[in-house]
Amino acid sequence: MKIAFLADPLASFKTYKDSTYAMMVEAARRGHAVYAFEQRDMALENGRVTARVSAITLTGDASDWYRAAPAEECDLGQFDAIIQRKDPPFDMEYVYGTYLLELAEKQGARVFNKPSAIRDHNEKLSIAQFSEFTAPTLVSSDETRIRAFQQQHGDIILKPLDGMGGSGIFRVTADGMNLGSIIETLTQQGSRTIMAQRYIPAIVKGDKRILVIGGKPVPFALARIPQNGEVRGNLAAGGVGVAQPLSERDYEIANTLGPKLAARGLLLVGLDVIGENLTEVNVTSPTCFQEITAQTGFHVAAMFVDAVEAAVAQELATDTGD
Repeated sequence: MKIAFLADPLASFKTYKDSTYAMMVEAARRGHAVYAFEQRDMALENGRVTARVSAITLTGDASDWYRAAPAEECDLGQFDAIIQRKDPPFDMEYVYGTYLLELAEKQGARVFNKPSAIRDHNEKLSIAQFSEFTAPTLVSSDETRIRAFQQQHGDIILKPLDGMGGSGIFRVTADGMNLGSIIETLTQQGSRTIMAQRYIPAIVKGDKRILVIGGKPVPFALARIPQNGEVRGNLAAGGVGVAQPLSERDYEIANTLGPKLAARGLLLVGLDVIGENLTEVNVTSPTCFQEITAQTGFHVAAMFVDAVEAAVAQELATDTGD
């Protein structure tokens, strides 16, 4: 197959931990042709979506890991699969990218995850669709509502709806210290909607990343454990990742959400679970492939490429009426 990855600049990859890199390595190992382009390389002209795409050769040297052929203008429909791996922030530029990819789909491109599904599943707000698995949550820009939520629950977490890597997350304990200042900062004086959640003490044991591929959970989660007094377990915020088998509750959450999300066009999802509670549904560019594989021997990238191959085969069969 010809597989094109829509990603951030390849030179920015930290190959020792990058999940997109692991996907590319596995795809190339199987003999698939690997290509790459950035969102800025796409264009809509005369009703067609094209992109400047480079064929990528992997060198096997993690410190000098690729060679890129000169970019060529390509119709995105010529690839067997396009893997959407652009990192957040999920700003309007990101949204415009999903619109272009959605148009490309109408011209025959197969995109994973499905652009409209990425757009429709805010990584924070999507948990509201599965409230049976969540801690008490408030979404609002209104200071009075947020203060009342803190009064009711005492110890809470406040965070923006478009953050990544743990950025912009605050904990406010029962004394309410600095609550007003935090609300003003996060809501930008009431002009931006944020999320408040009851603090989950189980965070000390880790914020678990559960990967769901093709509707099925990877059997190991990466528990990202906060360090040095932090409330954030995110690896980008200094958390330490420890792989562990899924618990019974983890399986319950993953097996409930997985088939539903897959049916919506989300081939790869990262569920964040603290203790017994679902806290986020990550759909843009879920990570932790390499950490789980290194610690458990379970080849996450192989499971992912299996799912891509199966999805492409299914779409081809549907297109031909087989």
